[in-house]
Amino acid sequence: MDNWYGGKGLDSEGRVILDTNVFVAAGFNRRSRSAQLVERVRTHQLQMVWHQLTRKETQFIVGKIPPLSWEAIADLFEPAGEYAGELILDAYDYISDSEDRKFAALCHATQTPLITMDRGLLAARDVDSLPILSPHEFFQASTKQGLSQDQKT
Repeated sequence: MDNWYGGKGLDSEGRVILDTNVFVAAGFNRRSRSAQLVERVRTHQLQMVWHQLTRKETQFIVGKIPPLSWEAIADLFEPAGEYAGELILDAYDYISDSEDRKFAALCHATQTPLITMDRGLLAARDVDSLPILSPHEFFQASTKQGLSQDQKT
């Protein structure tokens, strides 16, 4: 993790990319680190970066899992956070799940930390030095940067 933003794992502008599994985990455990991340996006402590492809996947997956609701999170995909550039998915063919490649490509294109619990994506950081963290690692990095407890939750 020492090869991007000051070795701390955080974007200097407070931007993050949230993988679909973070939204799913947050929906089932409102006290989880994933839920804390979603809340930080909701309260504008963090800005979520997204692409039409990542939004579409999140909408599809969340919509398939009762009792989760797309309507409960749709407003988090704010226009200011949209990355409209091209994602080069072929560069990530070493990631076995083809649906995860769009998240890695967005992470690379924007150099924004990707927060995920997906083992394949977490392993990708070792291949490409991508800024990819688990929710737990994100909060550890936040603590190391000296963010107060109020800013973290």
